[in-house]
Amino acid sequence: MDDDDTHGASHRYPRVLLKISGESLMGKQAYGIDPEMVATVACEVRDVVASGVETCLVIGGGNIFRGVSGAAAGMERATGDYMGMLATVMNALAMQNALETLDVPTRVLSALPISALCEPYIRRRAMRHLEKGRVVIFAAGTGNPFFTTDTAAALRASEMSCNALLKGTRVDGVYSADPESDPDAKRYDQLSYLDVLSQDLKVMDASAISLSRENNIPILVFSIEEAGAFERVLRHEGKFTVVS
Repeated sequence: MDDDDTHGASHRYPRVLLKISGESLMGKQAYGIDPEMVATVACEVRDVVASGVETCLVIGGGNIFRGVSGAAAGMERATGDYMGMLATVMNALAMQNALETLDVPTRVLSALPISALCEPYIRRRAMRHLEKGRVVIFAAGTGNPFFTTDTAAALRASEMSCNALLKGTRVDGVYSADPESDPDAKRYDQLSYLDVLSQDLKVMDASAISLSRENNIPILVFSIEEAGAFERVLRHEGKFTVVS
């Protein structure tokens, strides 16, 4: 996989999908959207687009609302999940605004039709946007309750024929436990999809891992909080974990 120069392009990964959690956009805040953090991520994306890589994004909604915690508080799970999808639309619009401030043409395509704010998700339209060099942000998850935005990211990466799925987190790779709470957590440089599933490592949920495995899309996990990390990871430099 390492030496594979896909489609004869000069980039190892000519088309990628970046998945970031909603929590990544909180910055130092307890909840909500930190404009400074959104701007930081937008700069990372701009640099990757400028290098000629076709880029799409999926952003979670956990900084605003989580369907699972709503369900735990007595709300019907499906209702909570739909509310979470709307939270991802808010994050997508914030990211679109930040990217367009940097003169990066961006389109938000939502799995739930919200025609006043964004385009409906149509696969061929999304493909065309990418081919024209626009950043595409996929909002509202898969459009179905009971699926996470991780699964949405793996689904969209598969539909868009992406060469890699990048997961930007708060830590620099995959660990055996949460390194923020467990100092003895072991860090991995490379894992197989089956390692992740059998050891129940918290990279992405099982359906996202299975979907990536079926479509042979490598998952690269890195820290989105480290300046320039997104572009470095695409060149296989710096600290990250590859799941393949």
